[in-house]
Amino acid sequence: MFFEAETNGLKYQISLRETRTHWKVGLKPEDRDWVYYDVNKKDYQYLDNTISFIFKNSSYLLDTSGEDTDFTVYTRGTYREIKIFNDEMLLHESLKAGGNFSGGSNLSSGMPGKITKVMVEAGQEVTADQPLLIMEAMKMENEMRATQNCKIKEVHVEAGENVEAGTLLISFE
Repeated sequence: MFFEAETNGLKYQISLRETRTHWKVGLKPEDRDWVYYDVNKKDYQYLDNTISFIFKNSSYLLDTSGEDTDFTVYTRGTYREIKIFNDEMLLHESLKAGGNFSGGSNLSSGMPGKITKVMVEAGQEVTADQPLLIMEAMKMENEMRATQNCKIKEVHVEAGENVEAGTLLISFE
């Protein structure tokens, strides 16, 4: 499972994989490298929106409430407001922004997927709303479009390539 979270103005990418004995958790703070953790299932319990687990010899109790993307988490005497974007919400936000989830002079993928078609090349002038590439994510083909008139500086991917969330797809001049 992959999702992104935002709290106190900081964004995180989070991967979660369950094995028979552990939860494999990957955490990537914005502008930093991935860090990976194992949480033993023996040290984990869930009941009524409350999670209890032991991590690095410390006990944690997380009480959660919320819906859609907005959650409140209470732990260690403080409340934290957290926005959580799962694959579906990331796709929605990415498409709502014309596929330009990262904004600015680059187009980056908002979630993992496969590039099925590239429709532009370096040096090409494009107009606002012109298709740039098609990416398959969550078994749906999604057309990424230019958000404004611009010139393609470099295309960093090719058809058939699998990409992770945050991968640089196209640079603009």
